[in-house]
Amino acid sequence: MVNFWIRKVEDLSKEELLEIIDRELKGLVTDKYVPTNNFVIYFAEREKIPAITEKLMEFSYTRLSVIAGNDERYYMNKLSLTYIIAFDKQDLYIGIRTYLPFYDPVAPSITDMVKAAWWNERENRDLFGIEFSGLKDKRKLVLPEYWPDNVHPWRKDYPYNKPVMDWREGLPDYTPVRERKDVDVIGFGPYHMVNDEPIHWRLYVKGEVIVDAEHRGFHNWRGIEKIAEGRLTYNQIPFIAERICGICGFTHATAYVQAIESLAGIDIPDRARYIRSLMLEIERIESHLLWIGIACHILGFDTGFMLSWKTREHIMHLAEVLTGNRKTYGMDIVGGVRRDVLGDRINKAIDTVKKIRAEYKELYNMLINNTILVKRTRGVGVLPREKAISYGVVGPVARGAGLDIDVRKDHPYAAYKELSFNVPVYSEGDVLAITLVRLDEVFESLDLIEQILDKLPKGPIMAEVKEIPA
Repeated sequence: MVNFWIRKVEDLSKEELLEIIDRELKGLVTDKYVPTNNFVIYFAEREKIPAITEKLMEFSYTRLSVIAGNDERYYMNKLSLTYIIAFDKQDLYIGIRTYLPFYDPVAPSITDMVKAAWWNERENRDLFGIEFSGLKDKRKLVLPEYWPDNVHPWRKDYPYNKPVMDWREGLPDYTPVRERKDVDVIGFGPYHMVNDEPIHWRLYVKGEVIVDAEHRGFHNWRGIEKIAEGRLTYNQIPFIAERICGICGFTHATAYVQAIESLAGIDIPDRARYIRSLMLEIERIESHLLWIGIACHILGFDTGFMLSWKTREHIMHLAEVLTGNRKTYGMDIVGGVRRDVLGDRINKAIDTVKKIRAEYKELYNMLINNTILVKRTRGVGVLPREKAISYGVVGPVARGAGLDIDVRKDHPYAAYKELSFNVPVYSEGDVLAITLVRLDEVFESLDLIEQILDKLPKGPIMAEVKEIPA
């Protein structure tokens, strides 16, 4: 097991930290490539991955962000894995890349060291056919259990429109990883109002205490990535990316266009950056108020549910005024945004923020002083800080477990580097702490929207985009 965060480096500059990393990885890596000023890729043989991971995760404020698989048959005639580790206080990402031959696509598992790898390794096993020696849980994660073992849909030789089998051939039962006779087992989902997509949970319960749980998602997995790769143009992809999630879709579209802009060296206009941040904060408020309302409902406080969603309607209406849609805004394209935010709409946004703040203050005070809500969330579902680090959690869950991280501050994008806001952090790690983070963040998002509207630069909303290199 890794000794997480035992080396305090959060006060070092990016350059100082990179010098240390270079020294630490000497003899473990074979080469180095710097694609951008905040992303460094080291190349290594697969057997060195555990040792490299252990060294890097000892530095403070690091987390395993993702293990990105790729089929590089047209470049290297191999599969690749890139272990991307974020250094959140230096705005730095370190990638460790290893190549695997098609005849022996096996890499050592690091799940026993870093729990965040468990999901990533199973995902790459499903989609690329990469095996991980030492991985104990070899059930399918993304693909259904009836999917053939030798068919891997993210490999380049798998066409996006190829059917695998007729679903009417029958679906087998879900195979639990643990059969326990000492507890009661409760099936939860796949359809329930608190699920933002079909998810099945097996809850292991003793009395009123949940002692264990299993998760099975991806019931609606549609292979959007494969469709994007095989069929769509650069500027068609943002529209389908935004439909990955009905709640946080704009974040997906923004992540995609920013990746393409970074690779192609496209600097988008300042006004477009600010409009992206505006829509991201509108989406954050919409998402948080939805979450707060559902939380109130399942805790038996339907007054909070109705008031939260009543307030949410104002931000949904504002999104429609600005973009033409309550959701799936359709604003992002490579090089900027599709619609400007003009004078009368700016005034509408300012008035809406004032209305929401007035309503939300009353709701906030009602919720934090509600005995039922507090008692049913305090001390429940505690995620200790150490486990939060190992599992690589982010967002309100991380901040509710005492981790002072926020991608908008630590790895600023769009206009966030020029904006000022606080990051609410609570140390208890329970459901109450996570709820308080979300409650506080609504106020921060309202403040951010006002800053954006006040500072909104003049000028174009699209850069001149020439041919994007393949």
